[in-house]
Amino acid sequence: MKKKPIIYSDLSKKQLENLKELYVQKKVELMSHQELKQYVLEIISHQINDTIGKEEEMEAWREMSDFFGEQFEIIILEIQTKYMDDQIVIESEIDSQKKRIELLERNNFDQEKKDMWDD
Repeated sequence: MKKKPIIYSDLSKKQLENLKELYVQKKVELMSHQELKQYVLEIISHQINDTIGKEEEMEAWREMSDFFGEQFEIIILEIQTKYMDDQIVIESEIDSQKKRIELLERNNFDQEKKDMWDD
């Protein structure tokens, strides 16, 4: 007769917690320095870059602020300066897009006026 495999629900909450803790300890012990660095990089990257919503974004902001400390504002200013040209290009593209939309709306309105008198 085939032995039934043990599944997580066969363990008590305390036993399952103990198993998980043992797994974490052994897994970390067996990882090389490079594997640990890569794993931590993936975790932190996911935690900071994959924020969803205002609350998570604020949490990531606080974490970055705490990490950089007094240098945080200086770093932000450097980044803003570095990418200022990008913002100018984006703003000019938005302005030209708005102008095109306004022209289209005006043309449509003018067309509607003409059509109204044609009847």
